[in-house]
Amino acid sequence: MREQFKHWHAIAVRWGDMDALGHVNNAAYFTYCESARMSYFEAIELWKYREHDRQGPALVTATCRFRQQVHYPAWLDVGARVSEIGNRSFTLEYEIYRRGTDVLVADGSSVVAWVDYEAGRAIPLPEGLRAAIRQFEGLSEESRK
Repeated sequence: MREQFKHWHAIAVRWGDMDALGHVNNAAYFTYCESARMSYFEAIELWKYREHDRQGPALVTATCRFRQQVHYPAWLDVGARVSEIGNRSFTLEYEIYRRGTDVLVADGSSVVAWVDYEAGRAIPLPEGLRAAIRQFEGLSEESRK
């Protein structure tokens, strides 16, 4: 539901997003969510919470439910929100609507871990990042895993 999302990212459906059947290919929806995720990260200034350039976010899982076909040309609104904050990761939810409508065409989620890239493992989320997400989303401490 649109009102649950504070962050929105507009996407123009490209001709190349369509498949041989003439509708947006399922893989494109993951790219739409990725664009909204990166836009969300910019909104909360995620990158400033890195202690060094060898740590940061890593996608752990991604899911998508395809609700309606979309055809070129079209504009989409992609909502992104953090619904849960854990010790080393957080969960993002996405809803994709036809631009300016309440027509839901897809929804999904992803888990993003905070990773030490050199060590190849998840590490605790920086407290400043937790606070930034909670403030942006209006979440309480109880939203933690």
